[in-house]
Amino acid sequence: MRIPRGALRRSRVVDDPGDVLRTVLDEELTGYVVFEPQDALLLGEATRGIVTFEDGVPVLAYDTERDCGGQAGLEGFAVTGPNRVSVHVVDADALSEAHETDEFRIPPGEPARVLAGDERLATETAEVAPESRREAGRSQSAVEAFLANEDAIEEIRSEAREEARARAAEWGLDDVLEDDETRSVETPSIDTGTESR
Repeated sequence: MRIPRGALRRSRVVDDPGDVLRTVLDEELTGYVVFEPQDALLLGEATRGIVTFEDGVPVLAYDTERDCGGQAGLEGFAVTGPNRVSVHVVDADALSEAHETDEFRIPPGEPARVLAGDERLATETAEVAPESRREAGRSQSAVEAFLANEDAIEEIRSEAREEARARAAEWGLDDVLEDDETRSVETPSIDTGTESR
């Protein structure tokens, strides 16, 4: 993937990446922002990440030092402390090829959520994203949240078991259901084909 060099709009050190993400959203920036965590530089580490934008909405994330993109790339430069942030403007047509790199794409609200821990800004960003990207981000977030919620999964399993018992009672199959449950916990006997002597 190649991101064309853009015109530098501003560069400064900020304590909260959310401030930059909100400004970029308000300005409807098309281009990219480079994040360089200052704590990493002081420790001699070279952490540097790029987030691209179209009309203020994040599209791609890329960790230049670890050479990975997408969600993993974004999390690679999500560190606490001040960041030197450089905002660059690029023509939308010049970014179109890079923006077709699916493995580097991220849901619209993820930079606000991961870099700034700002759920409100994440929601606002997702709401102004194109419908196709908004739906993709919402679906991905919903599935991840559901799979992480073990209580919700267990509740669904419990409801399914209760419904099965109710149906069995309705159809007069209580005894069959009980027999099945009993067999499921019994230890099966094994015929070795030899007689004890």
